[in-house]
Amino acid sequence: MGTILYKLITICSMYQILAIPFWSYICSAQNVSVFFVFGDSLVEVGNNYYINTSAKPRFPNEEELGFKNYAPPHLAPNTTGDLILKGVNYASSGSGILNATGAIFGERICMDEQIRDFAKTRQDIISRIGASAARRLLRKALFLVAIGDNDIIFQEISTTRNTNDYLDNLVSKFKSQLTKLYDLDARKIAVTSSSPVGCIPFERDLHLSAHNCVSSLNNLAKLYNSRLKSLLQELTTKLSGSKFVYINNYAIFEDILQNCRSYGFEKADCACCRVIGRRGGLIPCGSCLEFAQTEQSMSSGIHSIPLNQLI
Repeated sequence: MGTILYKLITICSMYQILAIPFWSYICSAQNVSVFFVFGDSLVEVGNNYYINTSAKPRFPNEEELGFKNYAPPHLAPNTTGDLILKGVNYASSGSGILNATGAIFGERICMDEQIRDFAKTRQDIISRIGASAARRLLRKALFLVAIGDNDIIFQEISTTRNTNDYLDNLVSKFKSQLTKLYDLDARKIAVTSSSPVGCIPFERDLHLSAHNCVSSLNNLAKLYNSRLKSLLQELTTKLSGSKFVYINNYAIFEDILQNCRSYGFEKADCACCRVIGRRGGLIPCGSCLEFAQTEQSMSSGIHSIPLNQLI
């Protein structure tokens, strides 16, 4: 396990280098008091174990990787009391910005619902320490929002076939959600872009004609990312005291894909366990603890290394 931890730390270092404005402004010890996480499988730490869904976390969690201080899953029975004063993770595998995204998985906690859950946590914090102290705590806290990949992937089966209309709806919805977080006292908000989802083994296997990555999906991700970056700049300007930071996941994962050997991986185009599909991507790996043991491939089939092990 030591070697895989070294690889994850290496990638984490790259993540920080590529997001210098974010880390330098927000992540100094005196600025960050609490850490709240919203998103999909890239940052989930166990919420989906408590709901009826086929989208269960398939990567080793923070405890298995040796981390002691991390935001616990909101649905865990022991995420109560003073523990919530240090942060909570609301992320859910299979979820998206749009409520309909990921319906094929069964239950999932969409972004709207994650924000409602945070609103309840906020009230619990107010009940414990008072409104003024809660406001100060939350406005110093770091909010990480890592969501949108599933919305890009499932656009192909959306009822909105026109790409521009779909992106208009997606970005408008996300603007409303991020504004709601601001209204709930979030001020330091880091938002990840879509990654090159056309390069995951699942999509490569699903599109049999794709010898490399699925260009249509990656192009859609790039269009979304451009709009997202403009949106975050707009929100920072308009919402007093806010700092919305764009984290370029696309560039991060593209570099890892193109230079996988420099990160210690043998392959970047196939799943860590091959079940069905030319690249083993049509069925996700049962557990990527296996990934940690084989240390050959950086993907589980459905997605690449999750951010909950990059940060």
